Amino acid sequence: MTGPRVVIADDQAFVRIGFRMILNSGGVEVVGEAADGAEAVSVVRDLRPDVVLMDIRMPGMDGLEACRRIVREPGDSRVLMLTTFDLDRYVYEALAAGASGFLLKDVTPEHLVAAVRLIETGDALLAPSITRRLVERFASGAPVTPAVHRDLAVLTPREREVLTLVGGGRSNSEIADDLTLSEATVKTHVARIFAKLELRDRAQAVVLAYETGLVTPGG
Repeated sequence: MTGPRVVIADDQAFVRIGFRMILNSGGVEVVGEAADGAEAVSVVRDLRPDVVLMDIRMPGMDGLEACRRIVREPGDSRVLMLTTFDLDRYVYEALAAGASGFLLKDVTPEHLVAAVRLIETGDALLAPSITRRLVERFASGAPVTPAVHRDLAVLTPREREVLTLVGGGRSNSEIADDLTLSEATVKTHVARIFAKLELRDRAQAVVLAYETGLVTPGG
Protein backbone atom coordinates (compact mmCIF):
# COMPACT_ATOMS: atom_id res chain seq x y z
CA MET A 1 0.00 0.00 0.00
CA THR A 2 1.29 3.45 -0.90
CA GLY A 3 1.88 5.64 2.14
CA PRO A 4 0.70 9.24 2.48
CA ARG A 5 2.53 11.95 0.53
CA VAL A 6 4.02 14.57 2.86
CA VAL A 7 5.56 18.05 2.65
CA ILE A 8 7.76 19.19 5.56
CA ALA A 9 7.82 22.93 6.35
CA ASP A 10 10.43 24.03 8.89
CA ASP A 11 13.05 26.77 8.84
CA GLN A 12 15.71 24.47 10.30
CA ALA A 13 17.29 22.18 7.71
CA PHE A 14 18.37 19.57 10.26
CA VAL A 15 14.78 19.22 11.46
CA ARG A 16 13.57 18.65 7.91
CA ILE A 17 16.31 16.07 7.32
CA GLY A 18 15.48 14.25 10.55
CA PHE A 19 11.75 14.12 9.86
CA ARG A 20 12.36 13.01 6.29
CA MET A 21 14.50 10.08 7.49
CA ILE A 22 11.93 9.07 10.10
CA LEU A 23 8.99 9.24 7.70
CA ASN A 24 10.78 7.49 4.85
CA SER A 25 11.78 4.66 7.18
CA GLY A 26 8.14 4.38 8.24
CA GLY A 27 6.87 3.98 4.69
CA VAL A 28 5.75 7.60 4.32
CA GLU A 29 6.80 9.43 1.15
CA VAL A 30 8.22 12.94 1.62
CA VAL A 31 7.56 14.71 -1.68
CA GLY A 32 8.74 18.22 -0.81
CA GLU A 33 10.18 20.62 1.75
CA ALA A 34 9.85 24.32 2.59
CA ALA A 35 11.89 26.67 4.79
CA ASP A 36 9.13 29.20 5.53
CA GLY A 37 5.39 29.66 5.33
CA ALA A 38 5.28 31.33 1.93
CA GLU A 39 7.38 28.57 0.40
CA ALA A 40 5.15 25.97 2.07
CA VAL A 41 2.04 27.45 0.45
CA SER A 42 3.76 27.42 -2.95
CA VAL A 43 5.08 23.86 -2.59
CA VAL A 44 1.71 22.54 -1.43
CA ARG A 45 -0.01 24.29 -4.33
CA ASP A 46 2.34 22.55 -6.77
CA LEU A 47 2.50 19.09 -5.18
CA ARG A 48 -0.89 18.68 -3.45
CA PRO A 49 0.40 16.38 -0.68
CA ASP A 50 -1.86 14.44 1.65
CA VAL A 51 -0.28 15.91 4.79
CA VAL A 52 1.82 18.98 5.57
CA LEU A 53 4.08 18.90 8.63
CA MET A 54 4.12 22.60 9.51
CA ASP A 55 6.29 24.37 12.08
CA ILE A 56 4.40 27.17 13.82
CA ARG A 57 7.31 29.59 14.23
CA MET A 58 9.09 30.42 10.97
CA PRO A 59 10.52 33.67 9.58
CA GLY A 60 8.35 35.78 7.31
CA MET A 61 4.99 34.06 7.00
CA ASP A 62 4.54 31.83 10.05
CA GLY A 63 3.01 28.37 10.07
CA LEU A 64 -0.39 29.54 11.26
CA GLU A 65 -0.88 31.92 8.34
CA ALA A 66 0.47 29.32 5.93
CA CYS A 67 -2.02 26.82 7.35
CA ARG A 68 -4.91 29.24 6.82
CA ARG A 69 -3.91 29.68 3.20
CA ILE A 70 -3.32 26.00 2.53
CA VAL A 71 -6.72 24.87 3.81
CA ARG A 72 -8.34 27.39 1.45
CA GLU A 73 -6.51 25.91 -1.54
CA PRO A 74 -8.18 23.34 -3.83
CA GLY A 75 -7.33 19.78 -2.93
CA ASP A 76 -7.39 17.92 0.35
CA SER A 77 -4.03 18.62 2.00
CA ARG A 78 -4.27 18.35 5.77
CA VAL A 79 -1.95 20.24 8.10
CA LEU A 80 -0.23 18.75 11.14
CA MET A 81 1.30 21.55 13.21
CA LEU A 82 4.68 21.14 14.92
CA THR A 83 6.21 23.26 17.68
CA THR A 84 8.78 23.16 20.44
CA PHE A 85 6.45 25.11 22.69
CA ASP A 86 4.05 23.12 24.84
CA LEU A 87 1.51 25.91 25.15
CA ASP A 88 -2.23 25.37 24.87
CA ARG A 89 -2.63 28.73 23.14
CA TYR A 90 -0.77 27.44 20.12
CA VAL A 91 -2.99 24.38 19.98
CA TYR A 92 -6.11 26.53 19.75
CA GLU A 93 -4.46 28.85 17.22
CA ALA A 94 -3.55 25.84 15.09
CA LEU A 95 -7.04 24.38 15.22
CA ALA A 96 -8.65 27.75 14.49
CA ALA A 97 -6.32 28.13 11.50
CA GLY A 98 -7.67 24.87 10.10
CA ALA A 99 -5.06 22.37 11.24
CA SER A 100 -6.04 18.75 11.71
CA GLY A 101 -3.60 18.01 14.51
CA PHE A 102 -0.77 19.21 16.70
CA LEU A 103 2.54 17.66 17.80
CA LEU A 104 5.59 18.72 19.76
CA LYS A 105 8.90 18.36 17.92
CA ASP A 106 10.22 15.91 20.51
CA VAL A 107 7.64 13.37 19.36
CA THR A 108 8.94 9.81 19.06
CA PRO A 109 9.54 8.45 15.55
CA GLU A 110 6.75 5.91 15.96
CA HIS A 111 4.29 8.56 17.08
CA LEU A 112 5.22 10.87 14.21
CA VAL A 113 4.60 8.20 11.58
CA ALA A 114 1.36 7.15 13.26
CA ALA A 115 0.20 10.78 13.48
CA VAL A 116 0.79 11.39 9.76
CA ARG A 117 -1.11 8.23 8.86
CA LEU A 118 -3.98 9.19 11.18
CA ILE A 119 -4.27 12.69 9.75
CA GLU A 120 -4.17 11.32 6.20
CA THR A 121 -7.29 9.24 6.87
CA GLY A 122 -9.25 12.40 7.70
CA ASP A 123 -9.33 11.89 11.45
CA ALA A 124 -8.13 14.49 13.96
CA LEU A 125 -4.97 13.84 15.95
CA LEU A 126 -6.30 15.31 19.19
CA ALA A 127 -8.96 13.33 20.98
CA PRO A 128 -12.29 15.21 20.99
CA SER A 129 -12.20 15.52 24.79
CA ILE A 130 -8.76 17.18 24.65
CA THR A 131 -9.87 19.50 21.87
CA ARG A 132 -12.96 20.45 23.86
CA ARG A 133 -10.95 21.40 26.95
CA LEU A 134 -8.59 23.54 24.87
CA VAL A 135 -11.42 25.33 23.10
CA GLU A 136 -13.30 25.91 26.35
CA ARG A 137 -10.22 27.50 27.84
CA PHE A 138 -9.45 29.86 24.97
CA ALA A 139 -12.67 30.43 23.01
CA SER A 140 -13.64 33.31 25.31
CA GLY A 141 -11.12 36.10 25.16
CA ALA A 142 -8.08 34.51 23.58
CA PRO A 143 -6.51 36.69 20.86
CA VAL A 144 -6.96 34.26 17.99
CA THR A 145 -7.97 34.67 14.37
CA PRO A 146 -11.36 32.98 13.98
CA ALA A 147 -12.01 30.37 11.36
CA VAL A 148 -14.44 31.29 8.60
CA HIS A 149 -17.95 31.16 10.01
CA ARG A 150 -20.26 28.93 8.02
CA ASP A 151 -24.04 29.12 7.87
CA LEU A 152 -25.51 26.41 10.06
CA ALA A 153 -28.88 26.95 8.37
CA VAL A 154 -27.81 24.41 5.73
CA LEU A 155 -28.04 21.69 8.37
CA THR A 156 -31.15 19.72 9.23
CA PRO A 157 -32.31 19.80 12.87
CA ARG A 158 -30.84 16.33 13.38
CA GLU A 159 -27.51 17.39 11.85
CA ARG A 160 -27.36 20.42 14.14
CA GLU A 161 -27.98 18.08 17.05
CA VAL A 162 -25.17 15.80 15.94
CA LEU A 163 -22.79 18.74 15.39
CA THR A 164 -23.58 20.00 18.89
CA LEU A 165 -22.57 16.64 20.32
CA VAL A 166 -19.42 16.50 18.18
CA GLY A 167 -18.58 19.97 19.46
CA GLY A 168 -19.02 18.68 22.98
CA GLY A 169 -16.34 16.08 22.33
CA ARG A 170 -18.63 13.08 21.94
CA SER A 171 -17.47 10.13 19.83
CA ASN A 172 -19.70 8.55 17.18
CA SER A 173 -20.56 5.67 19.47
CA GLU A 174 -21.47 8.05 22.30
CA ILE A 175 -23.62 10.13 19.96
CA ALA A 176 -25.35 6.95 18.81
CA ASP A 177 -26.19 6.11 22.43
CA ASP A 178 -27.33 9.67 23.20
CA LEU A 179 -29.67 9.86 20.21
CA THR A 180 -30.69 6.19 20.07
CA LEU A 181 -29.28 5.76 16.59
CA SER A 182 -27.00 3.21 14.99
CA GLU A 183 -23.35 4.16 14.79
CA ALA A 184 -23.55 3.82 10.99
CA THR A 185 -26.35 6.41 10.92
CA VAL A 186 -24.28 8.77 13.04
CA LYS A 187 -21.32 8.36 10.68
CA THR A 188 -23.61 9.26 7.78
CA HIS A 189 -24.82 12.39 9.59
CA VAL A 190 -21.25 13.42 10.40
CA ALA A 191 -20.16 12.92 6.79
CA ARG A 192 -23.05 15.07 5.56
CA ILE A 193 -22.24 17.78 8.10
CA PHE A 194 -18.62 17.85 6.98
CA ALA A 195 -19.67 18.05 3.32
CA LYS A 196 -22.21 20.83 3.87
CA LEU A 197 -19.93 22.93 6.06
CA GLU A 198 -16.74 22.10 4.16
CA LEU A 199 -15.06 20.68 7.25
CA ARG A 200 -12.06 18.39 6.99
CA ASP A 201 -12.26 16.60 10.34
CA ARG A 202 -13.65 16.59 13.88
CA ALA A 203 -11.10 19.10 15.16
CA GLN A 204 -12.46 21.73 12.79
CA ALA A 205 -16.02 20.73 13.65
CA VAL A 206 -15.34 21.34 17.35
CA VAL A 207 -13.85 24.78 16.68
CA LEU A 208 -16.72 25.72 14.37
CA ALA A 209 -19.30 24.61 16.94
CA TYR A 210 -17.78 27.00 19.48
CA GLU A 211 -17.19 29.88 17.10
CA THR A 212 -20.78 29.82 15.84
CA GLY A 213 -22.16 29.63 19.39
CA LEU A 214 -23.66 26.19 18.86
CA VAL A 215 -21.61 25.09 21.86
CA THR A 216 -20.50 27.50 24.57
CA PRO A 217 -17.52 27.23 26.94
CA GLY A 218 -18.65 25.43 30.06
CA GLY A 219 -22.01 24.74 28.47
